[in-house]
Amino acid sequence: MNAADISASASSHPIHWHSIDWKTNHQQVRKLQVRIAKAARSQQWRKVKYLQRMLTRSFSAKTIAVRRVTENAGKSTPGVDGDIWNTPEKKWNALGKMKRSGYNPRPLRRILIPKSDGTRRPLGIPTMQDRAMQALYLLALEPASESVADYNSYGFRPMRSTADAIEALFINLAKKHSAKWVLEGDIKGCFDNISHDWLLANIPLDKQVLKKWLKAGFIENNLFNSTNSGTPQGSPISPVLANMALDGLERRLREAFGGYSNHHRKKYKINVVRYADDFVVTGISSELLNEKVKPIIEAFMAERGLSLSPKKTLITHIDNGFDFLGQNIRKYDGKFLIKPSAKNLKNVLRKIKEIVKDNLAATAEMLIIKLNPVIKGWANYHQHIIAKVAYGYVDYRIWQLLWYWCKRRHPKRSKYWIKEKYFKRIGAREWSFSAVGHEGK
Repeated sequence: MNAADISASASSHPIHWHSIDWKTNHQQVRKLQVRIAKAARSQQWRKVKYLQRMLTRSFSAKTIAVRRVTENAGKSTPGVDGDIWNTPEKKWNALGKMKRSGYNPRPLRRILIPKSDGTRRPLGIPTMQDRAMQALYLLALEPASESVADYNSYGFRPMRSTADAIEALFINLAKKHSAKWVLEGDIKGCFDNISHDWLLANIPLDKQVLKKWLKAGFIENNLFNSTNSGTPQGSPISPVLANMALDGLERRLREAFGGYSNHHRKKYKINVVRYADDFVVTGISSELLNEKVKPIIEAFMAERGLSLSPKKTLITHIDNGFDFLGQNIRKYDGKFLIKPSAKNLKNVLRKIKEIVKDNLAATAEMLIIKLNPVIKGWANYHQHIIAKVAYGYVDYRIWQLLWYWCKRRHPKRSKYWIKEKYFKRIGAREWSFSAVGHEGK
């Protein structure tokens, strides 16, 4: 047997983690996913179930699922068992444990993470095996969910982003004769309150496995808590389950206001744009949105065990503007402009300030390494909108923080010395914070 034959044999029958042929595995899974999507679009649910079972039993899908949960940002965060799969041997051995037969998920490890409004949001962390099993079944569920998803749903979906959602709002609101009123929808505890009965009755997935995940419970402060509703934030499959629970809202409103008739759509100007559990509905008047649209939405949510937040669900005129996904959308004397929201500016500046204060003793190089991803990420997020004034303001505030950092570091040096040491001219920019050498000297 020559070297080529040995290589081919190893790739077709892998014997360890590094001998897996990833390209072939992805191709095989993709073919099955396409078949699932076609069957779901044709409403052939028995065929969908058959193909999903075939996919979740395949070796190719299992390898992709394990790779997904061991190479993402949470790969080093353990569940209640304290185990992480951080070696090729552990990843390879995990493939043999991914079986439906005898599978019982462990409770989630719950932690609380701070929100921008000062409150804390619960986050459930599954064990590595439960994460891998959810990633495996997600490969089978996602093609079906994409086939029946609302057209203007943009959150947690492949090849869609917040920029697409903002563009959809631009299309619906920017013209002279566009809708003038918007309903800003906010669902009270969406992930925590989705009805388990509704999910089990309507999600095209193995009911036995899905029920085990929903009823697994969580451990907080060393105490076990049962779960009677909701799907925990932090699980790989939870965003898709929440999306599928909210899919259908756009169709429900379209049917209530004339279906696909262009005449009725132009008359009422009802359009829905949703990103995860945040959504906006446009309309020709506040009365229409409050008296006709809002009751339909509330009935739709009630079927799924959900309700709208009375305080955060608002009806706003476009001239007063509203915030959506960190951006402010408003018309100024008839001119439609999208800018970074004041809350978003406050949040990014608070984060930058915390980084500077936490690194008072660090070198300039280390401070730059910490700051650059935050600044670049924020700037790139807003690069498609009117952000020049916001960029200038944030730039000035960052300069103030860095100047404070430098003055504290060198209290006996003059401002001219500090400028010469840390603020260089790069291209046309005069005050660029820089590190000289690797020790910041």
